Amino acid sequence: MDITQYINSDPKVMLGKPVIKGTRITVELILTKLSEGFTTDDLIALYPTIKIDDVKACIAYAAQVIQSEKIIKAA
Repeated sequence: MDITQYINSDPKVMLGKPVIKGTRITVELILTKLSEGFTTDDLIALYPTIKIDDVKACIAYAAQVIQSEKIIKAA
């Protein structure tokens, strides 16, 4: 999945946090709702401007961030 089709980060929108393109809905919000037990259908009902691929892109974005995270071990 090419998340750049779905996720955008612009300093003029939500202080540069990654959002679903064309919205002010942050990736953080979607991930938080999913962690609270909301389903994709719940999210689409709450935010009718988003689609299932937008939610999948949020999850993919989070996975990419974690994959590139550098772990620093304590000495």
